[in-house]
Amino acid sequence: MGQKVRPVGFRTGIMVDSLSNWYASKKDFSDFLLEDVKVRKFVKKKYRGAGISKILIARTREKVLVTIYAARVGVIIGKKGTEVEKLTKKLENLTNRAIEVKTMEVNRPELDPQLVAEAIGEDLAKRQGFRRAMKKHMESTMENGAKGIKVQLAGRLGGAEMARCEIGMLGSIPLSTLRAKVDYGFHEASS
Repeated sequence: MGQKVRPVGFRTGIMVDSLSNWYASKKDFSDFLLEDVKVRKFVKKKYRGAGISKILIARTREKVLVTIYAARVGVIIGKKGTEVEKLTKKLENLTNRAIEVKTMEVNRPELDPQLVAEAIGEDLAKRQGFRRAMKKHMESTMENGAKGIKVQLAGRLGGAEMARCEIGMLGSIPLSTLRAKVDYGFHEASS
């Protein structure tokens, strides 16, 4: 088995910023980390249809700033911002801290790796052929201006008895170059 390094962890601090920006002492660190996980799980579960790409969490002494990047921001904002207020109250109850929620729109969801991975996962859940789903989304991404895309599906593909791994690539992905702008999305699809 080869020694593989997770690309995001390898580039954190060089090309990629961390999704949680805060500093804590040893006694508070685990509590803050668990809070971040709870907030991310809650928001992802509640706004499943909003196409959430990533959730950034920054902490100051007074409050926690939660920035949600989504393809369909209107689902999170609601009519006249009422949904954001409800979300803020629920997150404050969950964490017992002052929370400020910001939303940012993902302009081109076809180029966002997390959203492409989720779209492939949805197609697989609808019982579409795995090769067709991969090819459709890879071509769509390339047509929208990506320089390259690599998709890897693993598991009992096509309902086979034996699990296997299928990889598809289009264009170029300079993984050996740390300074190259390579965006990653990881999605655990269950189907």
